[in-house]
Formats: sequence, structure tokens, C-alpha cells
Amino acid sequence: MNYKIRSLVAAALTGSVLMGASTTAAADSTTDIVNALVTKGVLTEEEGALLTKGRTSEVETQKKKEKKAWTNNINIRGYVQNRVTDMVSGDEGVVLWPDPSVGDDRSGDGRGQNFRIRRARIIFSGQIGDHLGFYIQPDFASTAGTTGNITQLRDAYGDIFIDKDKVHRFRVGQSKVPFGYENLQSSSNRLALDRVDALNSAVRDERDTGVFYYYTPKDVQDLFKEIDSLGLKHSGNYGMFGAGMYMGQGANQNDQNDNYHSVARFTYPWKTESGQIFEAGIQAYAGRYVRSAGSYRRANAAGVLGGATPFIDAKYRNGFDDERVAVSFRMYPQPWGLEGEWNWGTSPGLDMDSGPIVSGRRQGEIKNQSLHGGYIQGSYFAKDVRVFDTNIGNLIPFVKWQYYDGFNKAETNAPKNNVNDWEMGVEWQIAPEVELAAIYHRMKRTNMTTSGEFNDLNGSYGTFNAEALRVQLQYNFF
Repeated sequence: MNYKIRSLVAAALTGSVLMGASTTAAADSTTDIVNALVTKGVLTEEEGALLTKGRTSEVETQKKKEKKAWTNNINIRGYVQNRVTDMVSGDEGVVLWPDPSVGDDRSGDGRGQNFRIRRARIIFSGQIGDHLGFYIQPDFASTAGTTGNITQLRDAYGDIFIDKDKVHRFRVGQSKVPFGYENLQSSSNRLALDRVDALNSAVRDERDTGVFYYYTPKDVQDLFKEIDSLGLKHSGNYGMFGAGMYMGQGANQNDQNDNYHSVARFTYPWKTESGQIFEAGIQAYAGRYVRSAGSYRRANAAGVLGGATPFIDAKYRNGFDDERVAVSFRMYPQPWGLEGEWNWGTSPGLDMDSGPIVSGRRQGEIKNQSLHGGYIQGSYFAKDVRVFDTNIGNLIPFVKWQYYDGFNKAETNAPKNNVNDWEMGVEWQIAPEVELAAIYHRMKRTNMTTSGEFNDLNGSYGTFNAEALRVQLQYNFF
């Protein structure tokens, strides 16, 4: 090839290089073309080297930039839960405080809805470099008063990893407080539709703002991942050991006393030679919780209902003692499963038999009270069930008993809460994206709200008996 032709080729390739300098793809293409022309003898090796001079380093630099871009490491997933409840029998006008779909036309406050979106959540998470992870989760189906389907923040935190193996980390922001196993388990993974009152009453919405340290050795990280990969409904990685400080009033609440709660949790998973996986843990927290009083209905000596407002002694101005200890155990369903938790503690609670008498009606008093309660649940994991040679997915039947003799500190007046419930149901995992759960719920518990016909007839915080059939359709997007 004569010099003029070579010059024209070189000029054309140089233009291509300059025009494509901003993209890695163009740079790779230009280098490939030059190498092909050198191989065919159109260009000499010297001319090829001159044209591609500096391109290799530019390509590598661009690839590194793209790899480090934090936008490449954002994950988006979520789930939606749709519920419907049919009251089978029992008292009318009752309220199951965690779920407004339970009730009838006499329950008041918009309770007893035929259909309800219980949760609608989108989760944004990601890893930025080797030392920072983030997690943000809003819920688009929260409730404020009688208004449903409003957006509320559930989680917003960063995980600061001390080492690249992620053994040591600090979690800062609003997140779940490491107390209990079921509290930490995502609602998308839990078999029963609601968490048990005995442990869920420990932390409002299971979350608070604070800083927590988590220690998770590599072998425990691997076992946690294995539990999750097997579809055994794990609680998530909250460390083999966790400890921290948090505000204490609950998620999306303002601090009331400039006082911190402290918490510590130790959990240990292990796997036997047969492949059966177990996990056991112990946890405790302590702090001071501020609780104000509000009006509720109760009868006087003549049985006439009227308003009352509990008395709070001045010594509780800066909060009530709020402390608990709990033990947890789980045998993961392979295929049989068994789990249970129990906790004991002290909490602010309403004593309706004390306090001043106004207009012949005892007002009650909020003071430090003791509590205890928990649950036991058995399940069976049937994978890839076949009906007429058709794989219909996974079935997980379960039975659950929960008991609580305590108080709900986050509710107005921190009322007494007695619970003795049975649940029997089955979760049908039609596909990873779709789950259907049907549960028969036999309730014997305190009516926790101050509205509804049951409250109007019996006064606030009465005990009711009811049976309900509850159905939930959940769809997941990954």
C-alpha cells in the first residue's frame, strides 16, 4: 500500500478515535479495527501502535469508573399484601388493633373493611464501595387515624462496614431494633399475618432511630445466606451479636425525654450432620418511656358508662421504666418446623382499679407494671406439591398459639392487653412472585381501641371472643 492510502486510512481511524473517545465501546471497536488492519498487512505494526497509543489505558480507566459508579449497585424490590376478613362468629363491633380489616360494620373508625391493602412497600438498597451499604423503605399503605394508604417511612439507614468481610458494622438511622426473632422477620416472610402482641408491644412498629453495632462472623453469614436460599423464612442478618442505643419512643416519633434506650441481642444458628438447622437467641433492652393519658369509657358504681382520664404521678414525668428480656428458639422447617419466643419485663400500664374518683367513676392510673407472654408455632414445609402431575408450588400449613398478660405502651393510656389466641392456616407459594395465605383465627383478647359498638356497650378495654377467616394475597417483585 502506498503512503497516501495509508495516510488516508490513518486519518479516518484517527477521526474515529477522536469521535469515540468518550465511550468505552467506541474505544474497544477502534482498537479491534486497527489490530485487524495490522494483521492483514494494511498497516504496519508501528502505524498501528501509533494509532492506538494511550487507548488501552483509557479503556481500562473508563471501565473502572463504570464499575465504581454507585448507581450500578442499586437494587429495587418490594411487595404488596391484600387482605380480606370474614367474621365467622363471636362478639360484634370488635377490633383487632394490628389489622383494620378485622371487624364488622359496628367496629367503628373504618374497621372491618371488606378489602384492604395492608402493606405496599418498595425497598431501595445498595452497596457503595466496600464500606457503605444503604437501605430505604417507605410504606404506601400506612394508616393515620381513619385515613388509609398514606406514605410513611419505615426504614432509612446506612450500614458502615469496618472490614471488607462485613464481619463488623454499624447501622445508623431508622431501622428495626434487635429485640426478638419475629419482630426482625419481614412481614413478607412471616407465616402468621400479624406479629404476636407479647413481643411486638416492645417496640412501636419494630423500629426506632439509633445506632447499632452488629458482629457476624463469616461462617454465620454463610449459614444465614443458606437459610435464606432454602426459602426457610429467615429473620435477616442482624448479627450473631448486636448492641446499640436508640431513642425509645418508636418509629417516626419525636423524643420525649432526652433519654436513650439500650439493647443487646445474641443469636446462634447451627447445622447438624443431618442438615437440620436450628437457631437460639437471647435479648434484652432497657430505658424510660414517656406515656401520656387520654379519655376512655368506663362504668361508675351504678353501671353507667362515661368518660375517664387516668392519673399519672409526677415522678413519671421523665418516663416509666421500660425493660424486657426475651428468649427465642427456631427449628427451621425441613420439613417440620418449630419456633417460639417468650419475654418478661416492666412497662407503663393502666391500672383501672386505682387512681382518683371523679363523679363517682374511678379514673385509673398509669404506672409501672409487670408483663410476660410469647408464642409457640409449628409448621410443615411441603415443597413442589403435585396435583394430577402438575406442580402447584409449595404449601406450608401451620398452627400458632400466642399468650400475653401485659400492656401496650404505645397505645393511648398503655392499656392492659390480655391475649389468648389460636391460629391455624396454610400459605400457598404459587410461585416466588405470588403467595396466598388462608388463616382461621380464634381470638380471646382485649379490645384495644376506644371506638366501636363493643366499646360503647361494654366500656373501653373489655375482653372479647371472636372467630375470623382471614385471607391474604401477596405479590413480590424483585
